[in-house]
Amino acid sequence: MSTPVAVDRPFRADLLTLDPPRLQGSHCRHCATTVFPPRDFCPGCRSVDRLDRVALRDEGRICSFTVVRQAPIGIDVPYVLAQIDLPVDGVRLMARVVGAEPQDVVLDMPVRLETCSFGTAEDGATLLGYRFRATGAEVAA
Repeated sequence: MSTPVAVDRPFRADLLTLDPPRLQGSHCRHCATTVFPPRDFCPGCRSVDRLDRVALRDEGRICSFTVVRQAPIGIDVPYVLAQIDLPVDGVRLMARVVGAEPQDVVLDMPVRLETCSFGTAEDGATLLGYRFRATGAEVAA
């Protein structure tokens, strides 16, 4: 009897789909509020019965950021933690930004969603999380 092969999966199934990589949010049909992460009620109008799960766009822009220079053991520093606006969806979220040196990150820099390893599950599957990669002309090759 063969052992089942562990399948890579999101660290939390309701946050992220993998093919293609997309963050999951909630959209309210009553007031048109879209939020991330998905919720069981609308923070705009408190509706609980007019919510749809939606895939958010994978492109955004940096709204605000900080360079983290002190972190727990095992986490490489410095790294950039940013508020990312997904303008088409009207969502703002926080995520790590990679693909540019911290001193080269600027406000309104374009970024694109990507998956990254978040750890290993008991069955050996890689747990995947998300981050954003700096893109565009501002980023040196």
